[in-house]
Amino acid sequence: MTDEPVIQIKSLRVGFETDEGYFRAVDDISFHVGRGESVGLVGESGCGKSVTALSLTRLIPSPPGRIETGSVVFGGRDLLAAAPRDLRQIRGASISMIFQEPLSALSPLHRIGRQMVEGIRFHRDMPKKEAWAFASSWLSKVGIPDAGERMHAYPFQLSGGMQQRVMIAMALMLRPSLIIADEPTTALDVTTQAQIFALIRGMKQNDTALLLITHDMGVVWEMCDRVAVMYASKIVESGLLDDIFSRPAHPYTIGLLSAIPKPGMEKKTLSAIPGQVPSPFGYPPGCNFQDRCPRASDECRMAEPEFQEIGPGHNVACFNAERGV
Repeated sequence: MTDEPVIQIKSLRVGFETDEGYFRAVDDISFHVGRGESVGLVGESGCGKSVTALSLTRLIPSPPGRIETGSVVFGGRDLLAAAPRDLRQIRGASISMIFQEPLSALSPLHRIGRQMVEGIRFHRDMPKKEAWAFASSWLSKVGIPDAGERMHAYPFQLSGGMQQRVMIAMALMLRPSLIIADEPTTALDVTTQAQIFALIRGMKQNDTALLLITHDMGVVWEMCDRVAVMYASKIVESGLLDDIFSRPAHPYTIGLLSAIPKPGMEKKTLSAIPGQVPSPFGYPPGCNFQDRCPRASDECRMAEPEFQEIGPGHNVACFNAERGV
């Protein structure tokens, strides 16, 4: 793994215009993913994780979405300033994405095989027959039985788990430099999850980078080298896997980890974070987490904490991060 990141995101802000007004879904976030590295972007639903993922290759629908500021540097170029034609060459080949909802990502009008072959031939100089066999082999790799027959199926003829595996095969088969995976294994059984993780680990050995978006901390522990914790449009803590799991500093991170069942734990000791992620139309003043935080002080309610380093590569945005940690 080299020091040069595969992708570098700086000061990204993304907003949406709606009937209720304008709101910011991603607010001044910065992070990077290195070669052969897995970075987990974690947090509850509604924190801005999926919007972040879609913004990296400008898949945010505009309107209503708008990328306000920031840069996304990949391969020496800023993707936010790239021409649409250049982005089409990058998407699917150099950067691939496993979408959270496979049925909405797959075309309902075309058979699975046609969709896979079309993607292969758009990016690779490969005869149609060879591309068909190549695509079928990848369906087998992600655990789809009778792959040759499934190539002739329409998406609605497959279960949700099979649809997800098709998406995973399409994302992995061209061996991209970066995989963006948005809840990639939610619809899969444990055995198939392990199979998919093994495939991704094999690709990491060839310097493929992974941005894994999830709320499952168990998957993060299994797959990631570094973690960025996102809450209400902002990254509130980031660090190496061991920093986040062994030395969490932000109260939100601590709350997420405390809510994970552990072997031998009594049921009564399992805790939950009170309340819910606030509406983007009504973030509280000061720190976005202050109305749910057990450590909130007057300072938290009046001012927004800066993102600061508290250890090598370990950063947090919290006035009271070191209390009780």
